[in-house]
Amino acid sequence: MKQNFTALCLALVLAGPAKAEDLTPSEVLSNSLARIIALVEPEPGAPRKTFSARLEMAQGEGMPKALAGRSATLAYQAPDHLRLATTIDNASYQAGRNGEQVWIYSAAQKFGVVGSNHVARFLTAPEKVDTDPLPAFKMPVPKEQLAILPLLLKLEADPPESLDQVQCHVVKATAQPQAVQLLKLPSGEFRLWIRQKDFLPGRIEYREGSKTRIQLDLHDLQLAEPWPAERWTIPSKADDHVETVAVSHLTRFLKVLANSFDRQIPSLGPATGNRQVLATEGPGRLELVDGTKVLFVKGSPEAMGYQHGRLLKKQIRDLVDQILYGVGVGSSFAKGRWFFGEIESAQKRLLPFMNERYLREMDALAMACGLEKEEIRLANFFPELFHCSGFALFGEATQDGHLYHGRILDYLRGLGLEQNAVVMVFQPDQGNAWVNISYAGFVGSVTAMNAKQVAIGEMGGRGEGNWDGKPMAQLMREVMEQSSTLEEVLETMRKSQRTCEYYYVVSDAKTRKAAGIAATATTFEVIWPGQTHPRLPHAIKDAVLMSAGDRYETLAARVKAQHGKLDAQGARDLMTRPVCMTSNIHSVLFAPDTLDFWVANADSKNVASHTRYTHYNLAEMLK
Repeated sequence: MKQNFTALCLALVLAGPAKAEDLTPSEVLSNSLARIIALVEPEPGAPRKTFSARLEMAQGEGMPKALAGRSATLAYQAPDHLRLATTIDNASYQAGRNGEQVWIYSAAQKFGVVGSNHVARFLTAPEKVDTDPLPAFKMPVPKEQLAILPLLLKLEADPPESLDQVQCHVVKATAQPQAVQLLKLPSGEFRLWIRQKDFLPGRIEYREGSKTRIQLDLHDLQLAEPWPAERWTIPSKADDHVETVAVSHLTRFLKVLANSFDRQIPSLGPATGNRQVLATEGPGRLELVDGTKVLFVKGSPEAMGYQHGRLLKKQIRDLVDQILYGVGVGSSFAKGRWFFGEIESAQKRLLPFMNERYLREMDALAMACGLEKEEIRLANFFPELFHCSGFALFGEATQDGHLYHGRILDYLRGLGLEQNAVVMVFQPDQGNAWVNISYAGFVGSVTAMNAKQVAIGEMGGRGEGNWDGKPMAQLMREVMEQSSTLEEVLETMRKSQRTCEYYYVVSDAKTRKAAGIAATATTFEVIWPGQTHPRLPHAIKDAVLMSAGDRYETLAARVKAQHGKLDAQGARDLMTRPVCMTSNIHSVLFAPDTLDFWVANADSKNVASHTRYTHYNLAEMLK
């Protein structure tokens, strides 16, 4: 749904009553707009009214799936009171604003949060508090521009119709070029059903071509005397758990939620080999390779963090919004636990084990892109919940004798990571150069290969909450920068203070070796090629397979069927559904002996393994 259509819908929902006269379409719309302005932004001393209605988003072509068929109840009172209630997956949620407070409540979890000023945004930075007052609600465009809107529209009257047994004017409106440019209106056609008895809207419809039809119905409309103060507060009960949090955490969550309904990621076209430099920062640069972003950073932790933050500023800020304030805060209401409280508690336990170089890099990155260092540090913990699959094939398992290392990342598809996907080439002043298949702002790794022909990928397991150790993503980066052989990787990981349960596939082209690792905070098992494990019962020569359930069974069956015949294309084909999940966000195939690798990222229509793979070569990139 186009953002300006949403804004106009909200404006028209708030239309006030007028006399039911035989008006022209222009007069109907002008009268309604005047009422809207008076209701949303009343003059000082003017009487307030409380508007309420039940909204239904009818099914239609081109409508975001998250909105299609949804219903909600809405109440509004100028200048700073709002209440919204809806049901998602049979659970009811309510949100509202009561003056300077913003609240959200989950009845199913008996949990709520109240956002307020003068509450610290981060436990590690008590001096960082919200002090600015929340602004009053305003029209989506200046009142002066809205008043001339009828002059910028082509208006026609359709025959009157009855909705909910109420007769309505029906006005058809198409934006003239001036309105498209001045008010940023979409160029399609609106139809407005305006009730004759009080000039409140009963339905708003938008059409654009043959593929877009969006319809909002309004029922039980009322314009009443102002509600008492208690009706605008959080509806919690005595035995509910309610926390007071920083108000900006909730306002940013609501903003991210509103902007997330129709984020589209186009599919990549055929590869052409096109490569161009988009920007440089010192020795760092950002390239566009066949439509994909590739970041090069080099030097000290501070230098690499600064290059990263400057070259990917927009993408980093978007990722932090999506992960911390979208996925993170949103998860609170399904779990019944405040996200920031949980993640900051985990961070406190993880910090003593974290590599000081990576903290310096994160802090420089935050400064360069204009975010708080606490936000970048917290956002870098999100991979601790990844769930995936991986394999390594070599020797008699492949047609050409090459070592192929596949990695499938199944996690958070459609929630803001895909559009910020970046291939990152790190050349630190200490340690190996390496490539990280990652996302803007993330300095750890879950999928990587270094210049020493060693590759690694992970698979999340259980044990969430065992945070007294080194974060998995930083441990993986350490082995990339510090290890040149499979044996060194195993030794580093075995001796490290680990956290939750993770599984890894590690390969080393120099020795034509690969291994699987099953590790928890207290255990460390190595699964060698051709070896079975209680969770991995299929022993296949010159192959290491790591997955779970039916995905593992399908992967094993595919490898057995093609054993000795697999080349790079065949290895990529192993990762298609159902080996990858519907949450498959990226898939990667490494050929560590040649330092070639292929990367696929999910788009709005396809999981990663079913999109185009882009080919790169780390040796060439390091030149």
